[in-house]
Amino acid sequence: MPFLSVFVYNLYSKIISAISGLGYNIYIFTEVILDLPNLPKRAKELLNQIETSAFGGFPVAMIVAIFTGMVLAFQSGIELARFKQEANIGLLVSASMCREMGPVMTGYILAGLIGSTMAAELGTMKVSEEIDALETMSIDPIKFLVLPRVVAMALVGPLLTIYTNVIGVLGGAFVATFILNVNLNIYFRSALDALTLKDIYSGLTKALVFGITIAVVGCTQGLRAEGGAAGVGKTTMRAVVIAFIAVLVFDYLLTWLFYSAV
Repeated sequence: MPFLSVFVYNLYSKIISAISGLGYNIYIFTEVILDLPNLPKRAKELLNQIETSAFGGFPVAMIVAIFTGMVLAFQSGIELARFKQEANIGLLVSASMCREMGPVMTGYILAGLIGSTMAAELGTMKVSEEIDALETMSIDPIKFLVLPRVVAMALVGPLLTIYTNVIGVLGGAFVATFILNVNLNIYFRSALDALTLKDIYSGLTKALVFGITIAVVGCTQGLRAEGGAAGVGKTTMRAVVIAFIAVLVFDYLLTWLFYSAV
C-alpha cells in the first residue's frame, strides 16, 4: 500500500506538472503574439537570432538532407526496378522530401541544435537570477528575450526546409544517375511533375509550426529552470524531448488537416 500511494502521488505530480507546463507554453505563445508590434525595437537581436539559427543549422541540414535523399532514391529504386519504373524515382524523392522528410528532419535538427541552445541560455540566466534582475528593472523577459527567438525560428524553419528539400532531391539525383542508371533529365522531370502546390505549402506550413513550437518550448523550459547547473542540464534535455514529441504530433495533425479530404 505505501508503494501504491507513492506511485499514485508521483503520477499525480507528473500529470499536474505536464498540465502546468502546457499552460505556460500557451501563455508564452499568446504573449509573443501580443508583443509582435514591439518587434522593430528588437530588430538587432532578431537578426542575431536568425544568424545563429540559420548558420547553425545549415551544415547539419546539408549532411542529413543529402543522405536522406540518397537513401530514399536507393530504396525506392530497388523496388521500382522490379516493375521497370525507375523513371519514377524522382517523383517519390521529391514528394517525400517536400511533404514529410524535409520539414520533419529540419524540425529535429532545429530542436537538437537551436531549441536546446535556447533552453540552456535562458535556463542559465534564470538560475543566475538575471531574469529576476530584468523584471526588477521593469523589463519584460518575454518581450526582451523570447519574442526575437520565436520570430527568428518562425522565419528560419521554412527557409531551412527549402534548403533541405533541394539538397535531398540533389542527393537522390546522384544515386539515381550514377548507381541506378536513370537519366538525369528524366529524374528531374519526374521530380517536378510530381509536386503540387499543396505539397509545397503544406511542407512549409509544417516547418513554420515546427519552428515556432521548438522556440516556445525551448524558451519556456529555460524560463522554468531551477536547481543550478544540474537543473539547466535537465531543462535542456526536457526541451529537446518535448520538442521532438511536439514535432511528431503536429506533423500528424497537419498532415491530416491538409490531406484528409483526398
